Amino acid sequence: MAETAKSRPNTVSLQVMNEEEGASQLAKSIEPYIRFAMADMAGPGARQQALNELCALPLEKRYLWRIVSALKWAFVDLDDLSVVADKATLSPDDFQKVVELLKFRPWQFCVFLSALFGPEKMEKVMTGAIAEAKKVTISTIQT
Repeated sequence: MAETAKSRPNTVSLQVMNEEEGASQLAKSIEPYIRFAMADMAGPGARQQALNELCALPLEKRYLWRIVSALKWAFVDLDDLSVVADKATLSPDDFQKVVELLKFRPWQFCVFLSALFGPEKMEKVMTGAIAEAKKVTISTIQT
């Protein structure tokens, strides 16, 4: 069956594509980790060489630092009253967008903690955090 012009995908030159701010910096920062993943499949000698490369990276250039820094900036000024006010004033569609963005984050954070501390410590950290969060009196808005 002949392919029609309608069914073929459009090609776009890389030069005309817009890049999200920070994307190239992020891509560059994960290069050692990509090399490690490739080396991990190649065998012990290559794996050790890639680990040595990671070992030479300063903390601020590591994958782990990117995650913990993002969390620091995300929660440095956490204010439950602002969250409550935003929730009360969001349209249902916007609230659904927020729900979708958060859908996998608790699971991802648990995987992060499990990789960092091990599954038992991750569970202790999370259950402890849940217990403490349940003690917090969340602000309300009087309408």
